[in-house]
Amino acid sequence: MRKHARERPSRRRWEAFRGSPFPAAVVLTLILAAAAGLFAGSYTYAMANPAPRHLPIAVIGPPSRTAALVTALDRSMSTTLAVRTYPSYASARRAVEEQRRFAILEAGRPGARLDIAPAAGASVARLLVQAVPKASATARIPLSVRDVKPLQPSDPQGLALFYISLAAVIIGFVGAIQLSVHARPLNPAERIGFIAAYSLLGGFAIGAVVDWLLGVLALPFLLSWTILSFTLFTSGMVFTMFNTLVGRWAMLPTWGLMVLLGNPSSGGAVSWPLLPSGLGAIGRWLPPGASVSAQHTAVYFSGHQHVQPYLVLTAWSVVSLVIFVVWRHRHPGGRPAPERSAAADSPLPRRDGHA
Repeated sequence: MRKHARERPSRRRWEAFRGSPFPAAVVLTLILAAAAGLFAGSYTYAMANPAPRHLPIAVIGPPSRTAALVTALDRSMSTTLAVRTYPSYASARRAVEEQRRFAILEAGRPGARLDIAPAAGASVARLLVQAVPKASATARIPLSVRDVKPLQPSDPQGLALFYISLAAVIIGFVGAIQLSVHARPLNPAERIGFIAAYSLLGGFAIGAVVDWLLGVLALPFLLSWTILSFTLFTSGMVFTMFNTLVGRWAMLPTWGLMVLLGNPSSGGAVSWPLLPSGLGAIGRWLPPGASVSAQHTAVYFSGHQHVQPYLVLTAWSVVSLVIFVVWRHRHPGGRPAPERSAAADSPLPRRDGHA
């Protein structure tokens, strides 16, 4: 009896604790601590010490002269260049414009020239420029550098496109979170409509501030606005999908997919050839990477648009929307349909005997 008497108060305290807000608060505290470490780790791993692992360049000229320079560049950057020989400068330049190559190495009689394209990858261009003096001395061939695709002067580090895409990704799912908190009774069509509305307005605001107000980037405004709005909508729908699947814990997979994995692998802050191989491959198939790629091409390579980034954003939006609509009964939001009154269902007969 005494044993049971001792157990009852402790069991009551445990039941009271389970029914209080403290268990969720404890879990959130542990999750946020882990998220802080993962956030710092993912960005540090991807960006702190970028190193070339697969750097595609175009080569023009006889192998007898280009081979020594390629080997010297390999050694100076501690990597292996992915070299492709082109028959003419025009074909090599086309490969750069299509973002299949990041530089052109042309070897002639008196010396050689390395054409870099910072607009295709600022971090790649910086590494190549740093490697040129040592490579030239090692190969004993004069090597000059020419910038054939510069960045806009107001964005010398090439980070502005990453920042505007990052803003669209984060505001996109934060907006969906706020709708789920402050506009919980919205029905599916209404929720989708408001996500689309703040996506259009948010995309316009980002583009207007960066281009018209600050003058940081000269954007092809209509196309950039479309990409930013598409990114905002996709990010908002991704959270809504996870909110449908896992309820109140939807922030965890959304943050993991879009921020911990998507943004470091997007190629915006560090070009894809300098990312760890796994991140470089995954990033192109996630919304942040698709957004950066589409925006990058729109601003600097408008004549060579790629369909893949738009297909990636479309796929994530459609899948998220379908899951939300099909399993909308699992979504924590919404409101019941209004019930018709009994009078509307069974109208009273009129006094003259007519219904």
